Amino acid sequence: MPLSRSSRRPPRGRPLSLSPYLLIAPAVLGMLYLLLYPLARALIISFQDFRLRELIRGDAEFVGLRNYQTLLTDPRFWEVVRRTFMFMAINVVAIMILSTLVALMIERLGIIGRAVVLSSLVLVWAVPVVAATTIFQWLFHSEFGIVNETLTNLGFTSFEGYTWFANGSAAFAILVVLIVWQSVPFAAITLYSALTTVPGELYESARLDGAGAMRTFRSVTFPLVRPIFMLVLSLEVIWTFKAFVQIWVMTRGGPGDATTILPVYTVQTALANQRYDLGSAASMVTVLLMSGVLVFYLRQLFRQEGEHL
Repeated sequence: MPLSRSSRRPPRGRPLSLSPYLLIAPAVLGMLYLLLYPLARALIISFQDFRLRELIRGDAEFVGLRNYQTLLTDPRFWEVVRRTFMFMAINVVAIMILSTLVALMIERLGIIGRAVVLSSLVLVWAVPVVAATTIFQWLFHSEFGIVNETLTNLGFTSFEGYTWFANGSAAFAILVVLIVWQSVPFAAITLYSALTTVPGELYESARLDGAGAMRTFRSVTFPLVRPIFMLVLSLEVIWTFKAFVQIWVMTRGGPGDATTILPVYTVQTALANQRYDLGSAASMVTVLLMSGVLVFYLRQLFRQEGEHL
């Protein structure tokens, strides 16, 4: 005899089961420890006089906001901040434009062409960061690099033995090319996935109304993929803002300070100068600046979705 609806309903007042929360508690606690403890430790050090002596003996003295005052009154720090935002803006704009064009191209390819391009993007994306950086170092090597040899063979004899990494603007440009090359695959694949959700009937209606390719993209495609576009944009802002490995392996922030951005400046201050307190203060300022940028983009995203923070 089938049970009635009332007999299947759980009794009122039954205590909530804690089993699901107990199952996920180890993972949540581990994640909080790995994420929050380093952040809290860096925050505490930023208010202390913490150098090599304090690292060994462990008797750091609290100095209040002195480290932040020292940091914020340093002209070099503000020059690094300016360079960081310029570096981020150039990379993000280039990544979003190229990845959008690649995603639109993939959508128009046949099955074989689409499979080849997507496979190539995945392979580029899978290359380890250090390996890709080393490859770029060899490509632009002054004596053995294929770039100098190719330019010389094309008649640009001034590039024979040219030391790219001794020129600040050249080193900066090479790093931009490297980071864009590494970032476009993820962004392009994600945007292509969003493009596949756009109904084909809308494109057909736009064509019947006489809309061109640009008008169709502005009026049909982009409004529907805007949430994913803003999500990818936010992720690229984070990744380029905190770029460190490529710069550290390739130039260590040089020549001079030409490629020094905030993460590199933080490591230079903390390790090279053994000023762990100033390095921690710089990392906290970096977190605040990155959070401000993300809040701006997230507000834009929620506003477009009809919500407000």
